[in-house]
Amino acid sequence: MCMRKLLVLIWMVLVTMSTALYADERMYLCEVGIEGGCGYYVGDATEHIFQNVREMYGANFRYRFDQRWCLQVKGITQRITGPMTDGTGFAVKSLGSWNNRLINLDVAAEFNFFRFGATSYDIRVKPISPYILAGVGASIHSDWRKLSAYMPFGVGVKWQFAPRCNLKLVWQHNLYFADNLENVKEYNNLHELNGSNILNFDLTGTLSVGVSVEFAKSKRVCRACYDYDEF
Repeated sequence: MCMRKLLVLIWMVLVTMSTALYADERMYLCEVGIEGGCGYYVGDATEHIFQNVREMYGANFRYRFDQRWCLQVKGITQRITGPMTDGTGFAVKSLGSWNNRLINLDVAAEFNFFRFGATSYDIRVKPISPYILAGVGASIHSDWRKLSAYMPFGVGVKWQFAPRCNLKLVWQHNLYFADNLENVKEYNNLHELNGSNILNFDLTGTLSVGVSVEFAKSKRVCRACYDYDEF
């Protein structure tokens, strides 16, 4: 009889501990990280993606609304380059190249295709998830003299490789509402199509790898309060 009571007591303690452990597996609301990789430009001087690739790096902050949706604020800097023109609008590699530094700040919504995170009690939550993003941004370029708006959009993959630590691979494009990223007069509005054809605007892209750390746990949920309200 005493052994039976002892086993029942141990079982109750284990259930209580496991319940408390599960209840404490709350989602982290905030995330901060860094990223780096390569960037490129597509415009009047360059026709293809991943042409004249140069370095890029930056930092980001995310706020999670739930396990699928989050809001990202990201700042990066990248260098773009291309061949000089001969004065008639045609690029000539033998004339050398131009360089321009971009400093971008954008705000984008991210949607995870899977419930992203790490829990021991919900099999729907995955430690890896592909995602898409879209938003708005602003860029300073041409020796800090010009400010241009752009629309960021892209795809990526997130992997939570350790508690509170994430690894990300993202391919992002920025569609600018401007045609002057080159800072070369002959390339700006070369065919006089600005305003009539959005595809004539310049575009930049980045392929980056980043790491981030989560912090700020969500508030505890009072299950007893919910049960009482339902009753």
